[in-house]
Amino acid sequence: MADISHIRKKISEIAQRRKNVELSDIQWVVEHLGMNGYSVSQRSNDHATLFRIGERQFSICRHHRGSKQIKVCYVDEFLDVMEDLDLYEN
Repeated sequence: MADISHIRKKISEIAQRRKNVELSDIQWVVEHLGMNGYSVSQRSNDHATLFRIGERQFSICRHHRGSKQIKVCYVDEFLDVMEDLDLYEN
């Protein structure tokens, strides 16, 4: 289990490479937040994954099946949620 400072570092790293983020990077952060006492859930289908952390929700669509990277707009939405949770400062 990663502590909060390590999770913050990972979120900052994701923010620095917004155009080269994979779904697994976001999943890692959400899973470790859950291990640190945050209420989290994740649901997926063929097209998207819906994440919930506390009362905040965000989704990540995976339209381009050949590419592992997710679109920058979904990374920005993730970062907005992290800012609201005081885990990231822009």
